[in-house]
Amino acid sequence: MTTTVLRAWHSATYVLFSRSRSWHAAGAVGRLLGNSYLENNSEYSTSAGGESEKVAGQTVVTQRRGSVVTVAINRPEVRNAVNHETAERLLDELMAFDKDPALDVAVLHGNGGNFCAGYDLKELAHHTASLKLEQDVTRGPAPMGPSRLMLSKPLIAAVSGYAVAGGLELALLADLRVVEESAVMGVFCRRFGVPLIDGGTVRLPRLIGLSRALDMILTGRPIGAQEALAFGLANRVVPDGQALQASLVLAEQISSFPQQCLLADRSSALYSAFDAPSFTQAMQYEMDHGAPIIQMESVAGATRFSSGTGRGGTFS
Repeated sequence: MTTTVLRAWHSATYVLFSRSRSWHAAGAVGRLLGNSYLENNSEYSTSAGGESEKVAGQTVVTQRRGSVVTVAINRPEVRNAVNHETAERLLDELMAFDKDPALDVAVLHGNGGNFCAGYDLKELAHHTASLKLEQDVTRGPAPMGPSRLMLSKPLIAAVSGYAVAGGLELALLADLRVVEESAVMGVFCRRFGVPLIDGGTVRLPRLIGLSRALDMILTGRPIGAQEALAFGLANRVVPDGQALQASLVLAEQISSFPQQCLLADRSSALYSAFDAPSFTQAMQYEMDHGAPIIQMESVAGATRFSSGTGRGGTFS
């Protein structure tokens, strides 16, 4: 079976190792740089959302729900803009999810009515002399924390309010985006001269095509939920206040399927989209990762089908 190279951060150096069926990177965070942009942007109104209390002063809060974990950015007073501490915590929590065999799906969201307004520019403005940016993407984490990862399990972004600049890049990290009707997405860092260095120029064209991606990247204009849905940037649009619950329902559905088959197909799709140098190699990767599933899960599934399970399109 073909293998893919994984990179893990360990004792300030990256260690290369291989493992079948997944590509992902791990990391501990060094000095960070990034994007946040809603200060002095009075022309864009914030999506309404419930108030959120700080949970023991934590900037990131997690909650396990069976095989699903929620990861919440918890800085509602700054529209969940990410600072150094928050970036570290996001990376740690998503790495912990990826390594935990009891968890199948994670849901990333923001407390207090906004997903994430990007990097905290006030922190950037006050620490320009001391900030150090790791420019070798194989040796360290991204400014927003986890955005250089390719997780081995599904991540869903529950998007409310603003998901802009670095916050948009965090949403792009997810496999699926459930977006509330009044949510706003966009490359708001355009007006402040802060580049997309958390995967925005890599993932966005893959998801929505180069022409639409360049429309967003060059203009920095706000993208509403319905336009995001038309672009393919949003996978679902739900009423305000329902993104998290809808994402949890979706996560539980994904978790209910045979997981080895699901992960093999997901891995093949990601390889084809991001890494395959040719059609033939993508097809070979699909075969190498799919064939072992026949004995692992498909025979049992076919037996269930033969006994009447799943007929009529049911998924029980």
